Amino acid sequence: MEITYRMQEGFQIPNLLLPQETEVHLGKYAELRRQYLIKHRRVLYINLKTSGKLAEHLAEIEESARRMVEQTVQQMAQTEGVTEELKATDPVRWTGLMNNLRHSAEELILNDLIYS
Repeated sequence: MEITYRMQEGFQIPNLLLPQETEVHLGKYAELRRQYLIKHRRVLYINLKTSGKLAEHLAEIEESARRMVEQTVQQMAQTEGVTEELKATDPVRWTGLMNNLRHSAEELILNDLIYS
């Protein structure tokens, strides 16, 4: 790899570019992780960005968080007795319970995965 330079105010400045990353869809969890890294883990963010691994890291976080939330909601629903039968008999109550379970699961995942 050959490094080229440009003159700027009497100094030779190397022409450096960040590695090209594949474009990934940033979902909710990946975007939350990116914002957390920018604000609270700046060195890690810069290292991931300059090494070209930020998109890969964020995609992995997004996939893991989604999977963990779904698994946690399913486990909590079984524990709480939120069944398909309840969905058929009382859909409004079922929706409220599932929303509560999803919010609880997301809170756990955010603390364990996103903000760590």
